[in-house]
Amino acid sequence: MTDLSFTVLDIQPEPYSAAPQLTARLRVTESSGAVVHAIALRCQVRILPQRRGYGPGEEPGLLDLFGERGRWPSTLKSFLWLRCSALVQGFTDSTDVDLPLPCTFDFEVAASKYLNALQEGMIPLELLFSGTVFTRGQTGFTVEQVPWDLEASYQLPVEAWRRLMDLHFPNTGWLRLHREVLASLARFKAARGLTSWEATVEALLAGATANVVDEPPR
Repeated sequence: MTDLSFTVLDIQPEPYSAAPQLTARLRVTESSGAVVHAIALRCQVRILPQRRGYGPGEEPGLLDLFGERGRWPSTLKSFLWLRCSALVQGFTDSTDVDLPLPCTFDFEVAASKYLNALQEGMIPLELLFSGTVFTRGQTGFTVEQVPWDLEASYQLPVEAWRRLMDLHFPNTGWLRLHREVLASLARFKAARGLTSWEATVEALLAGATANVVDEPPR
């Protein structure tokens, strides 16, 4: 029976990936002396928002997720960020392995909303491990499961997340719209001779702001 443990050494943006990706450097340790042939490793990465503080400038971005600050004692709960996997090659004692963490900048995803709202500090992460371990036995291979209680913690700098997004989406973001809404925007853009989608949204925002200012008090 193997005796495994996991440590997160570092998490950094992957500079050469086609899509946004962080790479977690893991140290896998086996303490029983067994020879590990391979591990088909799975991992859930969870964000623990209740384990850090938030400045006034971060509150507006968190309103949609957790409500007003007075509700945070009951609404700040851990939530799933990523599911990922890696193949760990054979080793004895310990080995280091890279775990790819593919990311998205889609603001309909709760984790993207949360991460984009943060301005500085650290992001508390919890990595929960599972998977299948293949060990060498006297007559062949033995198969066992990675225990479900194996986990590791890591404090990811907000700066690392921002650096990753700036690498792939410099000074931009993404919104997904229903096709009918997009068609209406296209008609608005064409009717007013606007040259870009950004100018179209700015014109709509300017009109909405003017309506709010002109609305008489009740």
